[in-house]
Formats: sequence, C-alpha cells, structure tokens
Amino acid sequence: MQVTGKYVYGLDQMTDAEYEKARRIILELQHENSKLIEEGYGPFLAAVYDKNGNLIAKMPNTVAKDKCCLCHAEVNTLRKTHEKLQAYDLAPFDLELYVTAEPCIMCAGAIMWSGIKKVFFGVNSSDVERITGFDEGFKPDWMNEFAKRNISVYGEIEPEAGREVLRKYVATGKEIYKPSGV
Repeated sequence: MQVTGKYVYGLDQMTDAEYEKARRIILELQHENSKLIEEGYGPFLAAVYDKNGNLIAKMPNTVAKDKCCLCHAEVNTLRKTHEKLQAYDLAPFDLELYVTAEPCIMCAGAIMWSGIKKVFFGVNSSDVERITGFDEGFKPDWMNEFAKRNISVYGEIEPEAGREVLRKYVATGKEIYKPSGV
C-alpha cells in the first residue's frame, strides 16, 4: 500500500515508510518551530536529511532577526548544507528537504537550483497566506517544473500542526514581513 499527501508530484508515490518518516520529521519541525517563534524567529523551519536519515542541516526563518528578506528557512538551510558539504551542486548527495510550509516563490527557485531531490512540506501556501497574510508569491505550475527536473514534492503532511504554529505566530503579534505596498 502507498500513502500520499494531498500534493504528490515527481517520479513516484510515497511508501508507507516514507510517509511515516516524513510525518515524524514534519511534526518534530513544527514542535521546534513553535519554540523558535518565542525566541524571535519567523514561523518557518527547514531541515535537510541524507537518504540514510542523517540530519545535514536545519535552520529557521531569520528574516526579522537578520533584517534580510533572503533569510527564509529553506534558503538558510540550503546555504548551511552547501557549506557543510563544500559543494554548489547537492544532487550527488541525494538529499531530502523537509519544510514546515510549502516553499514560497523565492525558496522554490533556490530549491530547484540546489540539487535537492525530494521536498516534503506541511502547510500549503494558500493556508499560509490565509492565516498569516504573508505573500507567498506567484508560483505558476511549480510542482510540475520540479518534476521536469526530477525533484519529487510531497505536501500537506500533518498540515493542522503547521496551521496551529502559524496561528500562534499571528497571535503573538509578530511582524508579517513583506515589501511595502504589497
């Protein structure tokens, strides 16, 4: 039997074992993310694992802390992964990216060019925008573009846990950062 999230694009469906692994990692990230919000981080967290389940890098969103719009969780995590592995192309390492929410347009581009082979995410972008007011950007057919590049995407894994973290972020009154006029 194979299980899938709402969104599955790429080369294959998730097996039960892959789903349970992704579910466990996403729930751990959401739990940690909730604590990081209290420390002033943005409401997103990402982690890169190798095919054997070893953590390579994990970073939160630091846009407000670093005062830089580029410091999304995915970009921060990819940067740390590149530094750790001393490679600009991550494809030979057969890595997986786990993210608490669907990547925005900037992060989708960074992931596409990084060489990551599989992406797993919790909350979809429409829920992120509805709950928080963040602008996730225009992403025309991004999952099919990933598939053309042999990147599989599995999404909406434990989305309610992620929606709860986003609601917590909003309830704290933290900044919803985006360019003026958007």
